[in-house]
Amino acid sequence: MSITNEQEMEGMKRISEAVGVTLKAMREYAKPGISAKEVDEYGGQILNDLGAKSAPKLTYGFPGWTCISVNTEIAHGIPTANKILQEGDLINIDVSAEMDGFWSDNGGSFVLGEDINNHQHLVETSKKILYQAINHIKGGVKINEIGRFIETQAKRFGYKTIHNLTGHGTGRSLHEAPHEIANYYDKNYRARFRKNSVVAIETFIATKSTQAVELKDGWTFVGQHGGYVAQHEHTIVVTDDKPIILTAINGIWN
Repeated sequence: MSITNEQEMEGMKRISEAVGVTLKAMREYAKPGISAKEVDEYGGQILNDLGAKSAPKLTYGFPGWTCISVNTEIAHGIPTANKILQEGDLINIDVSAEMDGFWSDNGGSFVLGEDINNHQHLVETSKKILYQAINHIKGGVKINEIGRFIETQAKRFGYKTIHNLTGHGTGRSLHEAPHEIANYYDKNYRARFRKNSVVAIETFIATKSTQAVELKDGWTFVGQHGGYVAQHEHTIVVTDDKPIILTAINGIWN
């Protein structure tokens, strides 16, 4: 969507705060030995208390309030009762929701407890690249140049990027134009960021794979060559200068 008045900005701020608060709380609630379902139910209750509705459930009938992906799962992981979180796991929580006709999306990967499996460097790299990429965005910037930046920085640190999972426009529905804000350089994609538009910018920084493939459960994505992926995501408003980070309250850069 494009922000045209203060009412729309306030609506986007409210839903973005709701998903940001929920993501932060879920990350803090996650502990070794509890299930992904427990963490998801906790997050679902927070969304409900705030008056927000789960976007994946509302839009796609997803079997959870949020997406919780563990270790080699890249995205859209189902928060089941038998998915027990362990010390050192690489966990991704993605929270998106709707409130009063406005939609917002955010997510973040983190290491649970002690980094016994050496995932922290991947996580920190993804965080750093998202921060830098967002600070390069303003009205008129080519979307594919942000993809080039993300891919180049990932390679600099010895990583790859997932090409078929992307950031996207949001605001009046979960996914809007521009539908692909990729993590690589597509020379044929000529769209530019537009001032006042609302977009969800996300990194998918990978150790081995460049393509996400769907498992037989019909939801969960993993890499075509295996390995691990760290994802971080903020919903922002594009301006003529630095973007307004609507989901900053989630604390994923802390």
